[in-house]
Amino acid sequence: MRHVLQKEVDDFRSPEHDILSVLYERWSPRAMSGEGLRDGELKRLFEAARWAPSSYNGQPWRFVHARRDTPYWREFFALLGDFNRTWAEEAAVLVVLLSRKTFEHNDRPARTHSLDTGAALQNLALQGRAMNVVVRAMGGCDYGAAADLLDLSDDYSVEAMIAIGRPAETSVLDDELEEREEPSGRKPIRELAFEGRLPRSEH
Repeated sequence: MRHVLQKEVDDFRSPEHDILSVLYERWSPRAMSGEGLRDGELKRLFEAARWAPSSYNGQPWRFVHARRDTPYWREFFALLGDFNRTWAEEAAVLVVLLSRKTFEHNDRPARTHSLDTGAALQNLALQGRAMNVVVRAMGGCDYGAAADLLDLSDDYSVEAMIAIGRPAETSVLDDELEEREEPSGRKPIRELAFEGRLPRSEH
């Protein structure tokens, strides 16, 4: 059984137009080995996120993380929904992804804080793919409990959690998840991009 990131993405994905291969080769598997990441590897991921674009260069993203086998791990793991716990227990790192909702220089609302933080997540995920590291973002977590655990002020929003780890054979997953462990497709451009107006069918 091949490691999940070694699957031939071309067997599952076919871009409609010529683009950078790193964009469609990135995907979000769940199978991880439980092996830890070196400090330098984790910092490379955060370094990639650091260079994402943001409004007024505000850089609203924050990555609060817990490595497995540390005192923080159990607290972060408890934030996950039951389904995500079934596979994320083999991650090397769990991250609570935050965004600052106000600009630091004037405390005014930063309307694009979530958009900017999503760009940082994408940078991190692309770097992970280049390093043969699994990066999977999750919406299935307790947002309120995460805010309480981290004692967040109203200036911050919990955006998601992220599981990061080394790839493993798909057989580490239960049968249902193993069956689903492959790159997913995407909607065609004609359903996503429109000139001038959004079609009535989309309203």
